[in-house]
Amino acid sequence: MRTSRPLVAASLVLASSLALAGCAAQAAEAGSQEPTEAGTVTVTDNHGEIEVPVAPERVVALDNTTFQTLSDWEIPVVAAPKPLMYDLWPDLSGDEVLDVGTHREPDLEAVIEADPDLIVGGYRFREIYDDLTAIQPATIETSPREGEDHLSELKRQVSILGQVFDREEEAQQLADDLDAAVADAKEAYNGEDTVVGLITSAGEIAFAAPGEGRGVGTLFPALGLVPGIEQAAEDASHGDDISVEAIAAANPEWLIVLDRDAMFGEEGYVSAKELIEGSEALAEVPAVQKGQVVYLAPSFYLDESIQAYTTLYNDVAAAFSAAQ
Repeated sequence: MRTSRPLVAASLVLASSLALAGCAAQAAEAGSQEPTEAGTVTVTDNHGEIEVPVAPERVVALDNTTFQTLSDWEIPVVAAPKPLMYDLWPDLSGDEVLDVGTHREPDLEAVIEADPDLIVGGYRFREIYDDLTAIQPATIETSPREGEDHLSELKRQVSILGQVFDREEEAQQLADDLDAAVADAKEAYNGEDTVVGLITSAGEIAFAAPGEGRGVGTLFPALGLVPGIEQAAEDASHGDDISVEAIAAANPEWLIVLDRDAMFGEEGYVSAKELIEGSEALAEVPAVQKGQVVYLAPSFYLDESIQAYTTLYNDVAAAFSAAQ
């Protein structure tokens, strides 16, 4: 796949250049005046400093971790990966929005057709970064980086978006809301109860290693949670194999669970709640006995925005408080 990128990028640049040349010729024939230069801002994204337009009018949005922010800020988009959106952001996926498809089979021609001033790439689409910059050099990637403090990365992301879309006050409020939720969860946690993170999918339960992966693992360092199982991740994204007997042997006071399939409604779907609370092997585990199981919002796997994490920390804070 990587070996074909230069050829793909070159083809895309040629096609885009021809299209732009045609538009320029039409404008000249019509005697139109040269447009005034739009304002720009220099931000530091995942690749370094980049100059991009402020409040761009034609935005291609690919990174699902930014969708909620773009929706809340009423930023119109001209193209997006509609199969990844379901009905969560109807304002970003209307009939007038071109469909870029999924990260597994991205439709780069749709990106070219959208003629963007800015591309918000990254996360699931990070593998085609070079192709995107060949279409529009003003391509930013802001999703949380591996190996960095996750809370800081969430706030960094919205700070960059705030600069780009001239919404810096709103961005700061999102950061403040996250900090408040984390502080509440820390205060509500007794510092002693053991916690095990789990991920469910396709009728199976997987282990979410502390400090790793999406959602669940990130809570452990942020809140100082005591792990019920000390085990490094082999598959941080999807979770690692674990038996219900191993979970039962850990005897955790709390379970925090991400259901990856909750939004998809596929035939034969078994919810995380059924898998965990319906398991005979887990019936005597304190977390199940006491109702101390926190399930992430069904939309979390598709969202993963700063707003989704703020909701998660608020939910955890409420659960810890209720148990006191």
